[in-house]
Amino acid sequence: MTRIDTTFAALARSNRKAFVAYMMASDPDEATSLQIMRGLPGVGVDIIELGLPFTDPMADGPTIQAAGQRALAAGGSVTRTLAMLREFRKTDDTTPVVLMGYYNPIYARAGGVTRFLADAAEAGVDGLIVVDLPPEEDDELCIPAGKAGLNFIRLATPTTDDRRLPAVARNTSGFIYYVSVTGITGGPAANAAEVAPEVARIRKATNLPVVVGFGISSPEAAERIASVADGCVVGSAIVRLIGEGRPVSEILDYVRDLAAGAHRG
Repeated sequence: MTRIDTTFAALARSNRKAFVAYMMASDPDEATSLQIMRGLPGVGVDIIELGLPFTDPMADGPTIQAAGQRALAAGGSVTRTLAMLREFRKTDDTTPVVLMGYYNPIYARAGGVTRFLADAAEAGVDGLIVVDLPPEEDDELCIPAGKAGLNFIRLATPTTDDRRLPAVARNTSGFIYYVSVTGITGGPAANAAEVAPEVARIRKATNLPVVVGFGISSPEAAERIASVADGCVVGSAIVRLIGEGRPVSEILDYVRDLAAGAHRG
């Protein structure tokens, strides 16, 4: 079992929903990014989703795109992200960390997939979300990741119909990430009444937890969405505060309120 599996098992035993917080590695700089990351578990974050800086994202809206540009300007890269995670693991060996990004930086990195997976496992990565590799390309990264002991987490969306859903779920592990709205991060607010039947539909295709992201920016929204799923993800709302240069303490206080909302769900 990975840390992700262990975390969801513990949450299920305590009848709590998961709160997942997204942040971009090296945004606005490595030292501040690491400080924020180290503070997340203490304010109620169950799983950290750590963005890999990339120049040409597809699923990310303007807020996270800007974070990626800040991170790249600060020297962010796959290698620096893994180094940051190693530092995090010196003081936290229990909180699951999922890397979220795109295939190009992994493929283009010296040593390719084989070296990346070895380095990721050694650094303490628990799972991967690589949004531009569909199930038809599972041999490229998904299956090797599983053999390396990492969960490969797939996204389902409002346009993932019942014919497509089995392919999405087939080699997925850890959890299914349901994208609550059609569009990019930081877009329209998620609607729990619309999300609930979609989560129920996904649960018919998999026994994995279903965590909902996109369009969640308040404790109340986190509570509503978590109440109809196994947890929720907040990203753009957190990244926006980082981009505004807010103090780390203020950012963590905001995350604490979001996590409390999700846990109430």
